[in-house]
Amino acid sequence: MCPDKDNTNTNNENCCLANILEVIVRLQDRSEKFDCLGEGCDRPFLGPTPSTVCFNTRPVTFYRCSDGELWSFPFTLNGETGTSTVFRCEHVEGCCATCRVLAPNPDTSNTTAPYVPTDSFFTINLECVGALRCLPDTFIACS
Repeated sequence: MCPDKDNTNTNNENCCLANILEVIVRLQDRSEKFDCLGEGCDRPFLGPTPSTVCFNTRPVTFYRCSDGELWSFPFTLNGETGTSTVFRCEHVEGCCATCRVLAPNPDTSNTTAPYVPTDSFFTINLECVGALRCLPDTFIACS
């Protein structure tokens, strides 16, 4: 259940999703490579192994706290419109996150880059997100 208006956090100390997304944003901003350690959304590197491919994005999906359904947002890519449930977190402030909508790669033969960036962004109140899921790390061109 989403919190009521009077019970909102103005910082992210108690917002666990914001804390996880901040780690993801920092990882995406780093150019260094790390040893393969850990699993999960907050592992300290992008990709299955740092030595194989230079990943720069950990795509995420958000689930609504009201009904558990996936959040989806519209995008336009190459003159075509659509909706997507896959996003790249770009910035976190308090319990709000700004994300870029990722679209399925039109080049279906490119298995190493399943998504392409769009110019569609949104800001989401993480207190109304029931869960997030991290998808496999990938490379997003021009991110």
